[in-house]
Amino acid sequence: MTEEIHEDQPVQTAGLDLKEAEKAVIMLHGRGASAGGMIQLSEQLPEAAYLAPQASRRTWYPHSFLEPREKNQPHLDSALRKVDTLVEKASEKVGKDNVYLLGFSQGACLASEYTASNPDRYGGAILFSGGLIGEEIGDFSGDLEETPVFIGCSDNDPHIPLERVNATEKVLEELNGEIEKYIMEGSNHGIVEYEIEKASSIIEE
Repeated sequence: MTEEIHEDQPVQTAGLDLKEAEKAVIMLHGRGASAGGMIQLSEQLPEAAYLAPQASRRTWYPHSFLEPREKNQPHLDSALRKVDTLVEKASEKVGKDNVYLLGFSQGACLASEYTASNPDRYGGAILFSGGLIGEEIGDFSGDLEETPVFIGCSDNDPHIPLERVNATEKVLEELNGEIEKYIMEGSNHGIVEYEIEKASSIIEE
């Protein structure tokens, strides 16, 4: 039996009701943060149904995303199942090609891992300061069918090595994602206005 950690946690919503929406955005918060904080970002984004799941104890997995994957189990698999449940729920209403994954920090790591592990034609993947999970990046195969992917990060982010950002870009590009990468100077670990503009343009398109 799989261990449930995140599956029964609440999901905050904003924007349109999923039943009436044409697009759905799944928003994944960072370590120590909350769904409520993440959902506030929707106020700066285009009209859509916004769904932000809450991680148990405010963290999707306990250790650094650069640790061996086994060290972050069973939390990581539970988190990926939670994302999958929401993707499937939203897809039933709007179609998978109108489902967008948006994450910050630990949430961006989770979004990139889900996207690479479950390649399909999504509306978009928007990764703010994150990258693929594991001491070594996994082997991925499949076709993102030119899903728009935006990756934004600082060149000296204290939590996200630029090397991992670049490796994540390469994997998603090899999976046939349409990638735009934006690297800022400095050691900022946050979301800047340009990244919000890029996220808005992806969701609008």
